[in-house]
Amino acid sequence: MTQRTAWGWGLASVDAAGRTLDVWYPALSVGDAADVPSEAARANHAFGAAAYDEPDARGVRRVPVFTVSALDEDITDAADAYLRLHLLSMRLAAPNTLNLSGIFAALNNVVWTNYGPFAVEDFAQRKLDVMAASPAAPAVTVLSIDKFPRMVDYVVPTGVRIGNADRIRLGAHLAEGTTVMHEGFVNFNAGTLGVSMVEGRISQGVVVGDGSDIGGGASIMGTLSGGGKHRVSIGQHSLLGANAGIGISLGDNCVVEAGLYVTAGTKVSLYDKQRAAAGEAFDVVKGADLSGLDNILFIRNSVTGAIEARSREAGKIGIELNADLHKN
Repeated sequence: MTQRTAWGWGLASVDAAGRTLDVWYPALSVGDAADVPSEAARANHAFGAAAYDEPDARGVRRVPVFTVSALDEDITDAADAYLRLHLLSMRLAAPNTLNLSGIFAALNNVVWTNYGPFAVEDFAQRKLDVMAASPAAPAVTVLSIDKFPRMVDYVVPTGVRIGNADRIRLGAHLAEGTTVMHEGFVNFNAGTLGVSMVEGRISQGVVVGDGSDIGGGASIMGTLSGGGKHRVSIGQHSLLGANAGIGISLGDNCVVEAGLYVTAGTKVSLYDKQRAAAGEAFDVVKGADLSGLDNILFIRNSVTGAIEARSREAGKIGIELNADLHKN
């Protein structure tokens, strides 16, 4: 079996203890293991003055690295982890197509600042060193303490709009035509596969199809917490209403009404027009039984309080995004 492989030159930030804080890859290649350049062909890189082997005031060296990643095998180190995250944000790999086992162990917790990454352990002293080196320079501002940085500091994809860059992690996959509003969030190994509006939360492992809308405050369950195995997805031309949420997949042309949360164990009544007219009870199933099916409207009956699944007209595109809004 052919081994999927990716490779490229990167610029690594290495702290005083020799730990890799981050790696930036301006460009990457994907192919078979046999396509990886030879040692002689790897001799040149274009980082120039951006690389320096002596530590700066942060105690960080910036070192060129050439990384080769066997994409079907477990992650080996931080450089390998950063390469795979770049592949996702560069759209060279779709979410859930790369082996990301070992990523949390490979990545170091980092203090992300307006001066770049700092090690956590000696941050206070290094902050003083930066201040002493340039007394008139802006103060050191901590943006976050995390294993994952902001995507836009490493990859800026074409054809997208992002209202708040702090809410898009490196490893997010944003297809052309995607708009992420200010409260939208996209985790690593997650994102959109086409033109989409994102005003809610797309968790790790979740993919959203073309023409779909994640409403303000909406939430989609990921697979990192609770031991879940099911990877939630949303099909094409579907709507997850404002402040709604799902722990099941939606197919094409589905709607979850605002404020309604549907999980795998949610009891859902299958609305039947003839039974309703006769005053008969509806069949009841679990949310998991409807996962991934097309043309469903999920609502809460405002009279009985029951959660109902109603059929939508087959083949009808019920959700149409504003074309002008997504010409990014």
